[in-house]
Amino acid sequence: MNISLKNIYTTLFFLGIFFIPFNSYEGVSFLGEYKRDAAVLFFLGSILFFSVESIFKGKILIPIRNLYFQILIMFVLWLIVSVVTNLLSVSSNYYKQTSGLNRFFRQFLALFIMLLMFVVSYNIITKYTVKQVFFKLRRILFYSFVVVVFYGFFESLIVYFKISAFKNFVLLFNYFPFTDVYLDYTFGRISSVSYEPPFLAIYLITVSAWMFSYMITNKGMLKYVPSVLIVLLTFFSGSRTALIVITFQLVVFLWIVFSVNKKFRKILQRFVLVIGLFFVVIIIFKGSKVIDAIEQKIETLNFKEDLSKNISNKSRFGIQYASLLVFIENPILGVGFGQQTYHSLNKYPKWATKNNYEFKESYLNEKKKSFPPGFNMYTRLLAETGLSGFIIFTSFIFVLLYICKKRISAQLNEERVLSIILFVSFIGFAINWLQFDSFRLYGFWICLSLFIYNDKRINYE
Repeated sequence: MNISLKNIYTTLFFLGIFFIPFNSYEGVSFLGEYKRDAAVLFFLGSILFFSVESIFKGKILIPIRNLYFQILIMFVLWLIVSVVTNLLSVSSNYYKQTSGLNRFFRQFLALFIMLLMFVVSYNIITKYTVKQVFFKLRRILFYSFVVVVFYGFFESLIVYFKISAFKNFVLLFNYFPFTDVYLDYTFGRISSVSYEPPFLAIYLITVSAWMFSYMITNKGMLKYVPSVLIVLLTFFSGSRTALIVITFQLVVFLWIVFSVNKKFRKILQRFVLVIGLFFVVIIIFKGSKVIDAIEQKIETLNFKEDLSKNISNKSRFGIQYASLLVFIENPILGVGFGQQTYHSLNKYPKWATKNNYEFKESYLNEKKKSFPPGFNMYTRLLAETGLSGFIIFTSFIFVLLYICKKRISAQLNEERVLSIILFVSFIGFAINWLQFDSFRLYGFWICLSLFIYNDKRINYE
């Protein structure tokens, strides 16, 4: 059997995609914000073997002439400029045993890993046709999704429906790679193979469009099952972010499919029917439980009332508010990439810090080295890179969405389906960044490599 470096880094890359949702184990501490992510171990391995091959062959594909890649590079360069122009304050910043320069290098390294992953992804997928890469990626995501659903199903029976007979069975997942079983009896929320419900939410947002696509590429009633399972997992995860974002993604997906070809209105009708039948069956067996759960989900959307009760939301909105205050003081250049926390420390509002153990025990506790999250990519960029960096980044996202939408036509072959997936996925990532301040969204960089590859193919035809 002929095993080449190409086969190794390609296999590792696809294994990384499979393991994207797996981050419930203890992790590897020196990897920083990536420490729990099983996927990054495979992606780093793929990057390593790809680099070795590239050095020996002296060949690497980088879409340097692509307009969208150039905008991305412009944004990355601006991150560096933001630090250089604030070098005096950056060099004097110090908090949680971490200097401002150290913080910048760590944050930039975290982004650089994603950029390397993008390059490897681009070089791998260009070896396939659009049809081949579409079905290969979706098949891998589906296999991973099956594991997530299988675990999540029994987890829901235990923590939500209080059927403890399956507990010993679920505990067997402790022997599954990168998985430590945790059952949330307090709140009755599921996280499947992920560390917490918010990380399960990010995973569901990542794969939702791919699972929705079965409705337009397959035949029979089974094609609706992945979409139904996405909805059910979202419901039982208890994540408001996932509930809002995935509902919006589903509405956009169905609207696009309906608009490009009206014969697909049956998809909407049958999907609603299937969803309805699932909930009828559940209500028959656990009617009062489900009705109470729906009422609770509706109540959680009352952010004003929830803010007064939910500690995490007080922290989230308090930190975002402080970031905006930092931006107001530094509107053009910001305070430098990675420097948000240093300038926000004295700006956290009292309504967020009062009676809030998260600030006392973690965010304002210098003994804990982990920095408080920014909870919002857009407010973070406003604070750290100013209006200039914010405009570059949001323009980049807008252009991706605009071009994806433009490519969608009435002909639903694999290429058009891929454009729909990318459009719906980019919408999900863009909204998710309203409550997540890291570039560590594996799905985004994979979708970006697909987008640029498809753009190159179209321009050469």
